Amino acid sequence: MRILPTAAAALALATCALGAPALANTDEIAAAVDADYDTYLEPLFVHFHRNPELSFLENKTAARMAKELRDAGLEVTEGVGGTGVVGMIENGEGPLILLRADMDGLPVEEKSGLDYASRVTQIGQDGKEYPVMHACGHDVHITSMVGTARRLMAMKDRWSGTLMFIVQPAEERVGGAKAMLADGLYERFGKPDYALAFHVSSVLPTGVVSAAEGIQYSSSDSVDITVPGIGAHGASPHKGRDPVYIASQIVTALQSIVSREIMPLSPAVITVGSFQAGSKHNIISDQAELQLTVRSNDEAVRAQLLEAIERVAVNVGKAHGLPEDLPVKVEVVEGTPVTYNDPALARRLNTVMKRDLGESAFKDFEQLGMGAEDFAYFVADELGVPGYYFAVGGTPQAAFDAEEAGGPAVPSHHSPLFKIAPRESVTLGTKAMIAAVLDLAPAS
Repeated sequence: MRILPTAAAALALATCALGAPALANTDEIAAAVDADYDTYLEPLFVHFHRNPELSFLENKTAARMAKELRDAGLEVTEGVGGTGVVGMIENGEGPLILLRADMDGLPVEEKSGLDYASRVTQIGQDGKEYPVMHACGHDVHITSMVGTARRLMAMKDRWSGTLMFIVQPAEERVGGAKAMLADGLYERFGKPDYALAFHVSSVLPTGVVSAAEGIQYSSSDSVDITVPGIGAHGASPHKGRDPVYIASQIVTALQSIVSREIMPLSPAVITVGSFQAGSKHNIISDQAELQLTVRSNDEAVRAQLLEAIERVAVNVGKAHGLPEDLPVKVEVVEGTPVTYNDPALARRLNTVMKRDLGESAFKDFEQLGMGAEDFAYFVADELGVPGYYFAVGGTPQAAFDAEEAGGPAVPSHHSPLFKIAPRESVTLGTKAMIAAVLDLAPAS
């Protein structure tokens, strides 16, 4: 169950938002952000896009971000939760506000056609070499963070409080936020009064921001299933136990969980993303391996899915004759809870976005998929930190118009073709972050 703010707190948040006047120099701030992109941030974005790094291995990216935040005037600590970076600035009395950007890339070979496309390869934590690409827009996030820090430091007379800039590793592994918290993030730097973050979105047009007053992203769990077998000649299948066949039955049976065990009005996804087994045409191998992603919009459904996956997989193995000493093994290797926006805070800041960015710049939130985010750990119920996570449009409207007219489809996140409009995305994300900070921490 979600722990919602008290009625008094919710009323105070709403009253502040409704009563707040429009910022007198919103246009001036926007112009300064745009100019900073043209003169400083654009080459920084290109650098980050060309030089992505895998989760928990973002050493060069972290070093560059630490330098950028120091150059902006922040007190910087490196190596938090692995490669994480924390930049702090105190500016009088006021709330402590966390601003977070994730920095890792994906093991994807870029095929975007951009003249600054990544050609980088990197040895992953598993010892294998992978092509690496910013196929999810984290280069936008960290560039915008630098822009936000530079602007807020240049206008310290406009806000009062303490800002905590979090450069987070391993969002793609949904492990970086948890690692930073385990390394004492809130104990060492203070527990925030508010936590803010955004994600550039390929399914939203540029110039638009969107945030929910509740669920913003689904939960996600990565599950490994190891199916043992008894090896044999492919011409004599009766002499062994075929893990490929057993694993295939598991793949099929898993779909009955969503269709027959989960309440039809509760969203749930079980996708088998990898199936690895065997070495030759005529050999029945002794092992098959499945990798799953599991999504839900509710923690109770999440627990139900994980329990059912283990039950189904183990018992399909037994049904096909695997002996007791060769059971199917199921392991949840990484995961993140559902990401909720604090309703009162979201109502307040959504009003701010409409006020400071323009009514046309805000789009009511609509969940179009079951993407996930480990920002949820920073704002977990037991921590009591109100969170606001919003989306920033990254695809020009012309691309959507072309798709609708029969042209190429707009590339999705994690696609090798993924590309966004960096200037529009970086500058809007920066303007939105600044607007939120100025509202939450006005000058005293």
